[in-house]
Amino acid sequence: MGKQVLNSFPLIVFFFILFSTVSADEVSKTFIFRVDSQSKPTVFPTHYHWYTSEFAQETSILHLYDTVFCGFSAVLTSHQVASISQHPSVLAVFEDRRRQLHTTRSPQFLGLRNQRGLWSESDYGSDVIVGVFDTGVWPERRSFSDLNLGPIPRRWKGACETGASFSPKNCNRKLIGARFFSKGHEAGAGSGPLNPINETVEFRSPRDADGHGTHTASTAAGRYAFQASMSGYAAGIAKGVAPKARLAVYKVCWKNSGCFDSDILAAFDAAVNDGVDVISISIGGGDGIASPYYLDPIAIGSYGAVSRGVFVSSSAGNDGPSGMSVTNLAPWLTTVGAGTIDREFPSQVILGDGRRLSGVSLYAGAALKGKMYQLVYPGKSGILGDSLCMENSLDPSMVKGKIVICDRGSSPRVAKGLVVKKAGGVGMILANGISNGEGLVGDAHLLPACAVGANEGDLIKKYISSSKNPTATLDFKGTILGIKPAPVIASFSARGPNGLNPEILKPDLIAPGVNILAAWTEAVGPTGLDSDTRRTEFNILSGTSMACPHVSGAAALLKSAHPDWSPAAIRSAMMTTATVLDNRNKTMTDEATGNSSTPYDFGAGHLNLGRAMDPGLVYDITNNDYVNFLCGIGYGPKVIQVITRAPASCPVRRPAPENLNYPSFVALFPVSSKRVASKTFIRTVSNVGPANSVYRVSVEAPASGVTVKVKPSRLVFSEAVKKRSYAVTVAGDTRNLKMGQSGAVFGSLTWTDGKHVVRSPIVVSQIEPL
Repeated sequence: MGKQVLNSFPLIVFFFILFSTVSADEVSKTFIFRVDSQSKPTVFPTHYHWYTSEFAQETSILHLYDTVFCGFSAVLTSHQVASISQHPSVLAVFEDRRRQLHTTRSPQFLGLRNQRGLWSESDYGSDVIVGVFDTGVWPERRSFSDLNLGPIPRRWKGACETGASFSPKNCNRKLIGARFFSKGHEAGAGSGPLNPINETVEFRSPRDADGHGTHTASTAAGRYAFQASMSGYAAGIAKGVAPKARLAVYKVCWKNSGCFDSDILAAFDAAVNDGVDVISISIGGGDGIASPYYLDPIAIGSYGAVSRGVFVSSSAGNDGPSGMSVTNLAPWLTTVGAGTIDREFPSQVILGDGRRLSGVSLYAGAALKGKMYQLVYPGKSGILGDSLCMENSLDPSMVKGKIVICDRGSSPRVAKGLVVKKAGGVGMILANGISNGEGLVGDAHLLPACAVGANEGDLIKKYISSSKNPTATLDFKGTILGIKPAPVIASFSARGPNGLNPEILKPDLIAPGVNILAAWTEAVGPTGLDSDTRRTEFNILSGTSMACPHVSGAAALLKSAHPDWSPAAIRSAMMTTATVLDNRNKTMTDEATGNSSTPYDFGAGHLNLGRAMDPGLVYDITNNDYVNFLCGIGYGPKVIQVITRAPASCPVRRPAPENLNYPSFVALFPVSSKRVASKTFIRTVSNVGPANSVYRVSVEAPASGVTVKVKPSRLVFSEAVKKRSYAVTVAGDTRNLKMGQSGAVFGSLTWTDGKHVVRSPIVVSQIEPL
């Protein structure tokens, strides 16, 4: 069924027509057209001439795509689109969508130390170019200094674009390129709830008015900045994962407006042409629904990059801890979840009855000095807006001079503090709901404030309702290092299984993403609120957005040390050497539940850069392997061409998608099966360690009732034999198989030669592919 559906081209167009509701007054919207580049008539000197003659007027065309994607984006009515989509050269059409950002000890915590291991061997990533797709950059920050850096790599073809408060002088030997993409954003403004660029709060240039882009760029590749801190918190040296790598910034996201697909695709085109080695993209679907790859410009753009040897790191999303929340699912993308690091910013709520409840805060103003204040919970009224401390929901006569409890959700955490402050409150306790569990994130609040978990929040609310005169104070403890356990899976980090193709385990791995110190813009204060007049050189943020650039920086170091490695080999090195243990030597725990975490939470594990440098074996994947995977999931040649640019021919026998040479294994058994079911996987490993090596296999079976057999059980490599293949057969008695809470059981397969340990997770599930 799937194969027939996806082979018949008109259905893609039908999908898009369904996608865009035709309105009577013919509103113009932005659409992206995928055109078969091979079919351009020779009479037209360029594709642009062809597009403006046969498809759309010059004035309506926004972007031309010719590198990772062939086609254009244009502002048109649905009537015009319906007409153009009949053209035989148009392979697919999709409406432009808005996406959202997935919003200084971490290099050390990754196993990076000065003068040994990966930092010294790779010359700290020198001459590798990292492209960051985000909100731009604040170029004056110390993190972007080019002191003692050599000349710009000769292969660099990029530009430093001029615009508001930004000139070529803002680029240097560190920040070697900066571009901005606003056409999709501004056209989207015409038909959506947006405005064109508001130049009172935003810069029409690569300059960062939001802060997110400066933070992610400096996390990936910031220089050493001594005496760094955020108002005294996390004091020390701030440095990126690849301090000598070059940075190229592509501003595709605009303050308070998200990021449009048409602009993201244009940035992929530019970055690959410019010569970047790594792309870092902390952006994901704005609606929590995973689009099929042929309708997902991040998947299409990243395929174009990866197929040309560019590593692409993307954030998994912040919709955890619910299952199947992970985004950026394409198997050529490296998808990164978030863990904590061994540093915390604790604070306490001290109740009138003497109880002390733990929380976190980054508040840096005048302290309450132990003075007790009356405690109120506006949510007692039963009105949701009151409990959430929404704008204009608090009665000043109720909260003036008191500490207010606000429930988390619906509005930014720091905005709730502003509402309390405006109403005259002296402090705030921000209480998690059940969905956030005990997962806490520090914020630089504008008034004394402490975030507490759901259990503590309930205790405080009970105290208020049972006490005649409830009182409290807040105490701030500063920065504490050496926290155990760490890493812990962040409760917000998006989880598997993969909602598009459960045969591919996502996320791939996790990296530090909680309370990360990095450079910040001068345009806004640390909360990002308009009323926050404070300015800081650094800020502390959390999100899979912060984890993604750690992996981008790691890829830069690996690329620098191993220039001939493909993006798949680099990802394999990170995955097979990732750790699944925390600093107590126990399985990492899940912040949301306190229980042990699983590969649905952390993929292959937590990035361990010290070991990734020398992985022993890697699982490589070619462009042809990805095409076979797309054939295997039922995509026809025309649909595959939308993604890969080249017309595809699928093998007569449909390939098994689980045979993609991925460093993880997912065995899906049909729910209906009432007997022993089995799956066989073929994998090929390439030896990147000593030429003469012998690897032996060991297996941790996922559960009783599941057997894992590996043939051969020994792999012998020599000067002449660099690659070896093996088969894994996973069999399970589905009648007696007891799945865990997540609907799966987990094990692992490990190859070792006595020095290298090459580990892959095994997942066994009865989730049937949709």
